[in-house]
Amino acid sequence: MDIMKLKNQQFGEFEFDETIVINFEDGLLGFEEFKKFVLITKDNDLFYWLTSIDEPELVFPIFPIQLIEENFPDFNGDEPFGIVRLDKDPLKISINLKAPVYLNQENNVGKQRIIDNDNYQVDYKLFTEN
Repeated sequence: MDIMKLKNQQFGEFEFDETIVINFEDGLLGFEEFKKFVLITKDNDLFYWLTSIDEPELVFPIFPIQLIEENFPDFNGDEPFGIVRLDKDPLKISINLKAPVYLNQENNVGKQRIIDNDNYQVDYKLFTEN
């Protein structure tokens, strides 16, 4: 077991075990050169943070899609997450349901897929006014 260290502006310096590194063979859309990520969670935080090991300032907030869309297609049983677009106005925070990130945390593999279905939006609003 090797302990690795990363440092970025968002989380400062943190340590993690290399056994939790998630490998994206094809990278993420627009960031294909980055293949290794670590999933960071903070207590009481709504989002998970997918953080690049090669470029620690590259951090994607992600959210489990099945919490908002129970019947969302899975991929070989891997859990779908949507990349979140943050905004100071909570009503403008959106999640990408069109190109989910699938994570298999048992074998540490991630993959991004485009869902060919018009029901899933690129900018689905995560919060709405009551």
